[in-house]
Order: sequence, then structure tokens, then C-alpha cells
Amino acid sequence: MSGDSLFSRRRLLQGAGAIWLLSVSPLGFAAAGQVIAVRLWPASAYTRVTLESNRELKYRQFALSNPERVVVDIEGVQLNSVLKGLDKLVRTDDPYIKSARVGQFDPQTVRLVFELRQNVSPHLFALAPVAGFRDRLVMDLYPVNASEVKDPLMALLEEYNSGRLDRQSVARNQGPQPGKAGRDRPIVIMLDPGHGGEDPGAIGKYKTHEKDVVLQIARRLKALIDKEPNMKAYMTRNEDIFIPLSVRVAKARKQRADLFVSIHADAFTDRSAHGSSVFALSTKGATSTAAKYLAQTQNAADLIGGVGKSGDRYLDHTMFDMVQSLTINDSLAFGKAVLNYMGNINRLHKPRVEQAGFAVLKAPDIPSILVETAFISNVNEERKLRTAAFQQKVAQSILKGIRAYFSSEAMLARRG
Repeated sequence: MSGDSLFSRRRLLQGAGAIWLLSVSPLGFAAAGQVIAVRLWPASAYTRVTLESNRELKYRQFALSNPERVVVDIEGVQLNSVLKGLDKLVRTDDPYIKSARVGQFDPQTVRLVFELRQNVSPHLFALAPVAGFRDRLVMDLYPVNASEVKDPLMALLEEYNSGRLDRQSVARNQGPQPGKAGRDRPIVIMLDPGHGGEDPGAIGKYKTHEKDVVLQIARRLKALIDKEPNMKAYMTRNEDIFIPLSVRVAKARKQRADLFVSIHADAFTDRSAHGSSVFALSTKGATSTAAKYLAQTQNAADLIGGVGKSGDRYLDHTMFDMVQSLTINDSLAFGKAVLNYMGNINRLHKPRVEQAGFAVLKAPDIPSILVETAFISNVNEERKLRTAAFQQKVAQSILKGIRAYFSSEAMLARRG
């Protein structure tokens, strides 16, 4: 079918469509599905298209060639202004989507056509309502043969989507790199800016998105670390992209990281709450109700960001009982070092490292912490989080904590 004929059935059925519309009762109109939002998230690893609606959408997807296109038919909806704006959302720097068109294919079906820049592997799935989102239909466009690309994130995402991302898939990379960290080789640090893409994280009173602030802090911290003669930093994401929690952990293990730092900006219903916090994993329950609640909200990131598969085989295979007590103890020591320096730039919300069952801290062999830099829900701290000066201070504090943690010969030897 040519591009010009994709919507030809719509023209042929216009008369019938008018008769059909007249025969539908007002009750029928009220029950019809309606797309209330369309979002595109282009990134180097994959591009995501999200349709949010007032009920679960039924769809059919297929491909066309010459030119390469992905076609999605949505049943039970009518073309509206939201859908008509789809073409304007496509960015010129999108690596996968060249253009998009939408039309009323027949009286009950809207057709979306995405012309592609390269051969892709589409993944479509539905997401049930969660947090502030209604029903969502998600389409992720991944490059074909991502594992051939020399990018560990793309390879891991391919494994994740095929259901092959489990403990065995990264076993060959398990454990620290050979040689003494900081002496024979660089200390490898994986930085994890929380949230991203469809998952904005917490949002401040002045519409500051947590995902944007923590990405800026992580970039600043990476720049500082890479200037150190004996350190090397990597990032789980360096774009506005959603990365599943298990993929973040797997990437740290694949890079054989010596440390894992997840960076966030806290939020609470009471806007007076303020201060910085540091958290580590717990195998015996949370150290406080607040820590338990925070872990639950952070672990919900996959539901909010959108994971198109049930279960999480990687995390299922690395449950709490596999996390060695030595790793947790190292995480607590690392967290304490960072917390001490965070206290020099901001009031501490709690004076000690707290613990809970954070999914993103579950690497069994990598000391891992989660840093809540400040409360984005607090107006004063939201203002600080938006400034380059405070972001730089946070980055410097975490770096000082890393240095302090590795200042002892025992810690250096342990990562060898």
C-alpha cells in the first residue's frame, strides 16, 4: 500500500461515516475512547511514543516498506486536536522517526503512520493507570541488532525486551575489574540520574522536574570524576530517557563498577520538609517509615515510566538474600562519607544513612547509595536545585565522599 493510499479508505467511507455518526446515541459518544495526550521521547537508545487515553486502547500494528514505516491502527477512537498535533511533536534530531501522519481510517479507527530514518524493532504495550497517568499505549522503537552497536545500554535494553536480562546474562561481567582500584586501574563509578522520559519524578511548585535537575547534577559530577587521575565515571542515562530499574543495575555490573550512586530530589506532601538524605539497601526492612515509603515510591518508577513486560527476572534472581552483608556494610560506609559532606552545603534531613528495599540498589557486589539531594517540594530548596551553583556543590560533595571512602587501603584492596 502506498503512502498516498494509506488513508484512502477514509475518503471512500465518508458518506457511510456520516450515516453511522447519526445513528449513534449520545450515550455511545460518552462511551467512546478519547486520546487525551500524545508524547514523544526521542533518544539515542530508542524513541518512545505514548498515547494517553480515557480508557484502554485496542490497537493493531504492522510495517510497510519503500519508504520504511510503522503503522498503528487505534480502534474505537475519533480523530481529535490532540492526535492531529502528532506530526508537530517529531523532532528533527529524532534518530528513528522521520515524520508522522494521522488520519481517520474508518469511522471507528484512527491510523498513525510513522516514517522511519532506519530499520527498527517496534515494541508496543499497554500500561494501566498509575500515579497521575490514565491508560497508556506505548510504542518503543529500538534499532535492529542493538547488540551489534558498541553501546552497553542498547545491548542491555535488547536483552531486557527479549526477556533475556537475568543474572546469568551478566555473570561474565560479575565482580570488580582485575587490579587494585585507584592504583592498577581507575575506580569505576556508575552515576544514575533518577527517573527520565515518561517518568518525570517529583515536580516542584514552580514546575521543576526532578528528572531534569538530577541529570544536570550527574553530568556535573561525571565531569569532576573524569578529571580525577584515578577515576572513571559512567551514567545509566545521559538523555531524557526512561531506563528500567533492572537495566540500570545491569549496566553498572556490565561496566564492573566499583560504586553506584543514584541521584534524586526528594518530595513530600508537606512543603516544609527539607534537607538532604542518603540511603542504602536493607535486607531486614526499612529503618524508618519514611525510608520505607520512599523506597516504595522510587520502586514504582517502572510502573510510571512504563515497563512493557511482567516481572523483573534480573531482580527476581538477585533478591535480598543474595546481597552480601559485606556489600551493604560498604554501602553504609560510603553513604556516611557522602552524607558528611552533604551536611556542609545543606541541612541534613536525617543525620544518618537510612536503609530500605530500593530496587535500584540491589547489585549484590557493588556498594550502592541513593542520594536525595534536597526536597524539590520545598520552595526554597526547589530554587536552589535549579541553580548551577547548588548543583555544582552537590556534585563536589559526592566526589569528596567518594574520595573519603577510598582513602583507606582496605577499601582500595577490596575492589581488586
